[in-house]
Amino acid sequence: MNLFDVYSLYDIEPVSGSGSYVYTADGTKYLDLYGGHAVISIGHSHPAYLKRVGDQLSKLGFYSNSVKNSLQAELAERLGKISGYEDYSLFLCNSGAEANENAMKLASFHTGRKKILAFDKAFHGRTSGAVAATDNPSIVAPFNQTPNIEFAPLNDIDVVVQKLSTNEFAAVIIEGIQGVAGIRMIDDDFLRELRRVTQEYGVALILDEIQSGYGRSGRFFAHIWTGIRPDIITCAKGIANGFPMGAVLISPKFEARKGLLGTTFGGNHLACAAALAVLDVFEQENLVENAMNVGSYLLDELRRIPWLIDVRGRGLMIGFDVEGSAADLRRELLFEHRIFTGGAGAHTVRILPALNLSLDQAREFIEKLNALK
Repeated sequence: MNLFDVYSLYDIEPVSGSGSYVYTADGTKYLDLYGGHAVISIGHSHPAYLKRVGDQLSKLGFYSNSVKNSLQAELAERLGKISGYEDYSLFLCNSGAEANENAMKLASFHTGRKKILAFDKAFHGRTSGAVAATDNPSIVAPFNQTPNIEFAPLNDIDVVVQKLSTNEFAAVIIEGIQGVAGIRMIDDDFLRELRRVTQEYGVALILDEIQSGYGRSGRFFAHIWTGIRPDIITCAKGIANGFPMGAVLISPKFEARKGLLGTTFGGNHLACAAALAVLDVFEQENLVENAMNVGSYLLDELRRIPWLIDVRGRGLMIGFDVEGSAADLRRELLFEHRIFTGGAGAHTVRILPALNLSLDQAREFIEKLNALK
């Protein structure tokens, strides 16, 4: 049997990692400024992470959600405290796409309405409802196409009002910062107005913080920059530093009932141990503050490079464009300078490193990038 050939692969195989570096079998070291799609939040093979997950594995790796799991309750308490959402409830699942599926389902149950409003260039996942709300027709199968998803131009509140005034929409879903679109920023005032009009029309506001959350923007969630409080928040990526996990933070206005949501693997013992280890490191090493400080340095230095176009982002969620091929630039960084970066379209480079990236490592990247032209 062969692997189903759906990924474009670099001819490099990391076999180990430490902090912001990964290593191939021959010992070649690469600076990782992409973190496996913003997943590595506390660095590769962090000792506290290895210990907590290893200790849990030696006791119990999994049991179903038909029994009590005190690790889930501990995670809910600590996540509520660090995020500022102590009055919200937590539903645990396995991925960002699953988190968004459950968020949209919950909004529809709550309002009794069918439609979801998303935005142009949005990416919310690849499962059925999440991919329907993703503005990329090439990954939406005929099976996924539905009249229950509509799109509006990003940062255009007038179109949003026009659609919500039909009273057909259960929810609006929006990313804190559009990641797959190339670090596309949401105007702060637009997000504040979006909060106001969704409340006016009785529509749930879902903040997809799967890539932009968990400290990446220099705040625990990117929407915190605007001062709003959405009805539902979804997160994944950095929540467990590579262990498959997703979460839905749910406003007290939503009433739970038995069987409303469910999952086999979500919130299992190993996943919770991994997520708790991440929060341990966040608190002990002040990672949200570090993301803000190192990210500010990178943004300032990148904006001084004359051949980069439209440097943008917050914290350690950074994008910039180049006139030529971003893929060529990324290959040069990878194969000539041993630096992993991310892409988005023909001209965009994304920087999504672990949140404990050091200033020295950031300087190393700037020096090597400057040397390219």
